[in-house]
Amino acid sequence: MRYLPHTEADRRAMLGAVGVGHIDDLFRDVPAASYAARPLDLPPGRGEMAVERDLRRMAARSLPAGDAPFFIGAGLYRHHIPAAVDQLLLRGEFLTAYTPYQPEVSQGTLQMLFEFQTQVALITGMEVANASMYDGATACAEAAAMACRVTRRGRVILSGNLHPHYAQVTETALKHSGATIEALAPDPMGIEDALGRLMSDTACLIVQYPGFFGGLRDLKPLADACHEVGALLVVALADPVGLGLIEPPGAMGADIVVGEGQSLGIGLSYGGPGLGLFATRDKFVRQMPGRLAGQTVDVDGRTGYVLTLSTREQHIRREKATSNICTNSGLCALAFSIHLALLGGDGLARLAALNHAAALALEARLRAKGIRVLSPSYVNEFAVHLGDGADAAAIIDRLAARGILGGVPASRFYPDYPELRPVLILAATETNTEEDMDALAGALAEEAGR
Repeated sequence: MRYLPHTEADRRAMLGAVGVGHIDDLFRDVPAASYAARPLDLPPGRGEMAVERDLRRMAARSLPAGDAPFFIGAGLYRHHIPAAVDQLLLRGEFLTAYTPYQPEVSQGTLQMLFEFQTQVALITGMEVANASMYDGATACAEAAAMACRVTRRGRVILSGNLHPHYAQVTETALKHSGATIEALAPDPMGIEDALGRLMSDTACLIVQYPGFFGGLRDLKPLADACHEVGALLVVALADPVGLGLIEPPGAMGADIVVGEGQSLGIGLSYGGPGLGLFATRDKFVRQMPGRLAGQTVDVDGRTGYVLTLSTREQHIRREKATSNICTNSGLCALAFSIHLALLGGDGLARLAALNHAAALALEARLRAKGIRVLSPSYVNEFAVHLGDGADAAAIIDRLAARGILGGVPASRFYPDYPELRPVLILAATETNTEEDMDALAGALAEEAGR
């Protein structure tokens, strides 16, 4: 991008053209609490090299996730990423991750997206998947909007086992659409009555599988009840690795499956980027947001790949568009696809089994220390109760001081529910060793017993 040396007169002219008096007026909708209280505390009058040294010293105070017992999940997970993933991302066939509007120069990217769609459809048990979306939360919001279009209804029910970030993004995205959002209370015990909320004006019920607190449920009764009143069942996935072990949502009657694909091929990277997965039934494909890569043949009979469906308003008539914010995460989708191709179906099943075995081993150690596990069934993530009066957030801070990254307190997501202050969400993956589990169980029992 070129550097444009605007003068003060240039800036005043531009601000006047858009009708504001100061550049800060452009950001007036940003809440005041979101601004930094003071400038970054960098040493004044120091050279670039000196500042870099200071920043490296500051960074060295952080606890390296790869060197510490790590049990953080709640939507993003640490899995081993084969070195081949990053190496294959560098191949010339994938020089750009931008949307392949010109198929004649984008065959590598289009073929990858075609295979990515096939992989997502297979693991979710659905008939068609799009060429990815931003992340799991925005994919969930798009699914709610799609359900409203398909059913021509405006009531969306969000289960209490849905990731609160997914729920918040969905509420924000649909705020001015005319839809009514009904968000159920958090449900760590899996006892909510979602079926009793279904009515003739319900567009969809959105549930997470496994749930935000780790619990598993049979989706078939939910799907049957939704279909009985003409609603759709939307299922959100936080960690697709578990699909190597549990029944896919499509096999239990889900109409739309969305999720976060970060677990395959994508590092945590301070919370981003993510990868939105979106799959549905073939009969709903015209209402599916995003893009669809298809396979065809050219005039000489050779296999070729093209964009078969583009439903953004820049491509088709505005009134027929499904969304304008459904950009695909091409590079992340490529990483996901490479990792899953390296695993294969059997490899994904073995990886899921390793994750489940690690979680079982961790649960056994925690129970032996007297810590109550809330989730009756799970894949690799579950919730624990640290005792009446315990503050899981404070305990997690003390664990970090001891060099242990020990999960996510539920109160971080639900500050208005005091009964969740003692609840901690723990995730175990193939990266956890027995020494990690022993360290967590011992430290957690000591800190919770204070």
